[in-house]
Amino acid sequence: MNSASTVGALQRRINVALGSQPADIVLRGGRILNVFTGDLTAADVAICDGIIASIGSYRGAREIDVAGAIVLPGFIDGHIHVESTMLSPGQFARAISSRGATTAICDPHEIANVAGLDGVRYMLDGSRGGPVDLRIMAPSCVPATHLETAGASLGPDAVKAMLRWPGIHGLAEMMNFPGVLAGASDALRKLAAAASLPIDGHCPGLSGAELQAYIATGPRTEHEATSLDEAREKLAAGMWLLIREGSTARNLADLAPLLTGEGARRCLLVSDDRNPVDLLESGHLDETLRRAVGAGVPPLRAVQAATLNAADCFRLHDRGAVAPGLRADLAVVEDLRDFEVRMTLRGGIPVDEIPDPPEPGIASVRGSMNVAGLSVESFSVPSAGEQARARVIEVVPGQVLTGAGEALLQVRGGLVQPDPERDIAKLAVIERHRGSGRTGLGFVRGLGLTRGALASTVAHDSHNLVVAGVSDEAMLRAARALIEVGGGQCAADDDGVLALLPLPIGGLMSDHALGKVAEGVRAMQMAARQLGSALEDPLMALSFLALPVIPRLKLTDRGLVDVASFDYVPLLLPL
Repeated sequence: MNSASTVGALQRRINVALGSQPADIVLRGGRILNVFTGDLTAADVAICDGIIASIGSYRGAREIDVAGAIVLPGFIDGHIHVESTMLSPGQFARAISSRGATTAICDPHEIANVAGLDGVRYMLDGSRGGPVDLRIMAPSCVPATHLETAGASLGPDAVKAMLRWPGIHGLAEMMNFPGVLAGASDALRKLAAAASLPIDGHCPGLSGAELQAYIATGPRTEHEATSLDEAREKLAAGMWLLIREGSTARNLADLAPLLTGEGARRCLLVSDDRNPVDLLESGHLDETLRRAVGAGVPPLRAVQAATLNAADCFRLHDRGAVAPGLRADLAVVEDLRDFEVRMTLRGGIPVDEIPDPPEPGIASVRGSMNVAGLSVESFSVPSAGEQARARVIEVVPGQVLTGAGEALLQVRGGLVQPDPERDIAKLAVIERHRGSGRTGLGFVRGLGLTRGALASTVAHDSHNLVVAGVSDEAMLRAARALIEVGGGQCAADDDGVLALLPLPIGGLMSDHALGKVAEGVRAMQMAARQLGSALEDPLMALSFLALPVIPRLKLTDRGLVDVASFDYVPLLLPL
């Protein structure tokens, strides 16, 4: 707006608030939750030019009856990787808009690890317009570590350039906390470039002087705390605590007491990851609010954590409450227990009336499956003798953390065998970006596979091709199926492919709408159950087994990684 039109807009707001001019839109007959005071007041919401002009009794050119409902600020997801939903940004926005969300802080770290700056540009292009304000952060750690091979490398100069792009909101999670603490120049230069912007943190288990030193460099949020003691120390040190309730990592049950204490206003409810079936069937932040209140959190504190707190944290001072002068980003819910969303409005317009913008082209984020020399021998773990002692990654249900175990495994024909009777499968991470032919091998306990194999190109953070199975032939079949379709997820056994979900956008996202993607995920989950897995989402669990920034034992294309020492360790140990 120019100054004249701004003055005119302000005058219209005054006229509407004083009742001398009808509002553009009035929400009539509802009750409004005041997130500043906790009051629940029967009143109308008068909207002018997409802004709340006043709360009271009003008439408007258009009046929407919300009698019996409660008007809340639109929900703000303070941390999510859109790629985890397997949806394009536009389809993701459409999906969460019906669940009361009007803003999401998005870290495109996943697509950046596959397609670099082109991936971030794709996310920016896809974030413009539509029913939800998608705020894109600049990825800070691509690759996340030196322990894996990503499809791109974004150094300090690239990050500095991204931070100047229109639409970039801040610096995404600084996962390389060991590098920060060691004074690594690249990490510090990225932090310095973002010094005036919001900076997301990521420091699982960090404590004491090391935590203080990390925070002193600029990160102000943390979504990796899993215990009350850890969370309280980080809150006391001035961090915003992002309480994660995703599809894999669910921390709300353990951290809900924080939302009843003095630090509640420094806590946010966030998703981090959300698979399409959960998004379709259970919801988004509306489900998290239900869980929070069900866990004993006062409704006001829960709503603040999904609205006002997030707005304050990310300096979005034009939203987060139902109050005059703020954006009319609103969620109309039936009650403060189930949070069933009757209507969502962005800028005063019901989201089902906001057209979807054109989807950006995906040519720049296709063609990421560059795998060389794959054969059944690629999955062989040689060893002498009749038994081998191997390190084993231990799946922790409901967490991205993994344990580090050991097992004696049988050796046949000079090759170490998986042991499905003890729930030990073979694990492979195949480099897919550069055609190097490099494959890391290991073993995993906890997936529950009794036959066949699962494969995915969703494999945090570098998103190489991860395959788990109890048959080398099935592992090869699943991997080849994904190479042929340009990435995605696959379940196979020795006889053939049981289920296949193509994800052509960087091997991470579909070009279809939520319903079809969720149908594909359900088929994958059903196939995984046919192969023996009882995990709620075995493919999501599989995707985190290659993440070497989260303790304890992980596998990358370069080998087995002990995250505690941040170094490679041998797969086989002396007997």
